[in-house]
Amino acid sequence: MTPGPISPGNAPLDELLAGLRAAAEPSRLRLLAVCSHGEWTVSELVQVMAQSQPRISRHLKLLAEAGLLERFREGSWVFYRRAQSGAPARLARSLCRLLPEDDPLLQLDRGRLAAIRASRRRQAERFFDARAAFWDSEGDVAIEAGAVEQELIGIFAAERADSLLDIGTGTGRILQVLAGQIGSGLGVDLSHDMLRVARANLDRREARNCQVRYGDMYQLPLVDGSVAAVTLHQVLHFADDPLAALAEASRVLRPGGRLVVVDLARHALEWLRADKGHRRLGFAESELADWFAELGLEPAPAVRLAGDGADVCIWLARKPVAEALHDDTTDDQPAAERAA
Repeated sequence: MTPGPISPGNAPLDELLAGLRAAAEPSRLRLLAVCSHGEWTVSELVQVMAQSQPRISRHLKLLAEAGLLERFREGSWVFYRRAQSGAPARLARSLCRLLPEDDPLLQLDRGRLAAIRASRRRQAERFFDARAAFWDSEGDVAIEAGAVEQELIGIFAAERADSLLDIGTGTGRILQVLAGQIGSGLGVDLSHDMLRVARANLDRREARNCQVRYGDMYQLPLVDGSVAAVTLHQVLHFADDPLAALAEASRVLRPGGRLVVVDLARHALEWLRADKGHRRLGFAESELADWFAELGLEPAPAVRLAGDGADVCIWLARKPVAEALHDDTTDDQPAAERAA
């Protein structure tokens, strides 16, 4: 029997073919691999790829139009990252899994990417070290710090945590505030000067159930499922890969544990980049909800506190007690891959 004509408008197949065509070029495959490791500006991608900005921009446009990359603007910056959801995102993850780890160009890209990360983190350490002595006096940029702290006290008073990890603890302020509501607390930070101030503050507060140590939010010094609660207070907007930071926080949470993220809602205060070292201009509520869903966390209603120029949000999520087994042959977990 002669096959009948193929009906037009086969959207899933068209989408797949468009994605394959967009990725079928060495530079675009490299860009896809790089963008699986965080959120990057065009100028940063130019540094990694060692190609001209017009050429990189053209490749990024094709990848974004095919749905393999996500493009979003914040103020004067434009970020690119690997697509997070949908059929193009699954194709992007599959293509990244197929890339040879020992390819010389991909190894060179990873080396340049590591150098950019290291340079950025050294700049961040210097920024925080220079401000450690008076950091708390700055308070929240958008709202009275005491209002946020009272909300956090209420959250932990309603459900006491026997162990708390405060990521990017800074001067240890959150540990001081919550010391009476938790069994024990650990704060981690990359700034040695911040940690010295935090230790002094905890001593003055006589918070003997709390301690701090040097640690990277992308490689936390804790085993899987070891803490009952994790806080990230005004930290995520400094992260070059917020999803990877959240994935690492989720990793150390025990089943039933809570994640509490305090940060600015999406805003347009561009001066925060230059004056305060912010990388992201806050976050949309839907953005955090999508990340929680990708990590398998169960969200609770967010708390939003109105501020002058920018609002502060407290996003809450819980790690499920019984997590379903995941079949790597049908999908994968990009955040877990990046955090590994």
